[in-house]
Amino acid sequence: MTSARAKILFVLTNLISIVCLVWVLRGADLPSLGREIQQMKWPWVLFASVTDILAYVLQGWRWSILLEPVARIPVMRTVRAVYVGLFANEVLPFRTGEVIRCYLISRWTQLPISVSLSSALIERIFDGIWLVLYLGVVLMFVEVPTPLQRAGIVLMLVIAALVAVMGWVMFYKQHAQKALATSRWAKTWNTLIEDLHAIGNSRSFYFSWLASLPHLLSMTLPIYGVGRAYGIDLSIAEAAVVNAVVRLGTVIPSAPGNLGTYQALVVLALTMLGYDSALAKRFSLILWGIVTLPLLLGGFVALSVTGFKIGELRREAQSHDPSSP
Repeated sequence: MTSARAKILFVLTNLISIVCLVWVLRGADLPSLGREIQQMKWPWVLFASVTDILAYVLQGWRWSILLEPVARIPVMRTVRAVYVGLFANEVLPFRTGEVIRCYLISRWTQLPISVSLSSALIERIFDGIWLVLYLGVVLMFVEVPTPLQRAGIVLMLVIAALVAVMGWVMFYKQHAQKALATSRWAKTWNTLIEDLHAIGNSRSFYFSWLASLPHLLSMTLPIYGVGRAYGIDLSIAEAAVVNAVVRLGTVIPSAPGNLGTYQALVVLALTMLGYDSALAKRFSLILWGIVTLPLLLGGFVALSVTGFKIGELRREAQSHDPSSP
C-alpha cells in the first residue's frame, strides 16, 4: 500500500468510526449510564472478563496446533504473541497486530514469516467457515430481519469460494503456481502456496479447524455475561447473534480498537432483536469497555515480557512482511 493510499484509508476509517460513535452517543441517554453501572452485577462482569481471556487463550492453542507441522511452539508462547497482536490492534490502525503477532512467532522460532502469515490466513478462513455454520444454527432459534439472513447467505458463498481456492492450492500446488506464474506478485504467491501446502497436508490442520469451534463459541460468553451483569434478559442465542454481527462487521479495517464501529454493530444487532435503541446504545458502550480492558491489560503485560516497544515492533514487522511493496 502506497503512503498516499494508506493516508486516505486512515482518514476514511477514522471518519467512519467517528460518525458511528457520534450516532451511538446521540440519544443514548448518557445520564442514566452512571446509575446503571452502579447497579451492575459484578460477579457477571468477572465472568465476562474471564471468558474474554479464555477466548484468546483458545486462539493461541489453535494457532499452536496449526503450526505443529512446521514448528512445535508452546501454547503460552502463541498466546503471548496473540495478546501482543491484540494490544497493537487496540492502539494502532489497519489491524497491524496481525502482522506483529506473526513476526513475533517467526522471531522466536526462526520460522519464515511467510509461514506464520499463511497460518493467520488459514485461521481467518477457519473462523469464516465456523461463523457461517454458527450463524445458520443460531437463525434456527432466533428470528432476525431478512437483511441479516441475506448477509449470511452472501457470507456463505464467499467462504465457500475461499475454501475451494484453499483446497485447490493445498492439493494442486503445481497447478496453482502455474496459474499465477505471470502475476507481478508471482514470487509472493508461490511462497504463500508452498506454505499453505505444507500446513494443509497434515492431521493438525484438521484438528486446528475443530479447535476453532470452542474459540468462536467462547466469544459469545462475554456478551452474554455483560448482558446478565447489565440486567437485560439477553439469551445465549441472542448473544450469539450479536457476536456474529460484530465479527462480520469488523472484518473491514476501522479505527484502533474498533471504537465507534463496534458499538454501532452491537446497537444494530440488538435493535434487530427488538431491544430499545437507547438501551442498546448504553449497553454497547459498557460491553466495549469490559471486553477491551482485559485485552489492553493482557497485551501490555505480554508486550512488557517481550522487551519491545510497540512502535519498534511495528517497524520491524512491516519490514519483514513479504506482502509489503
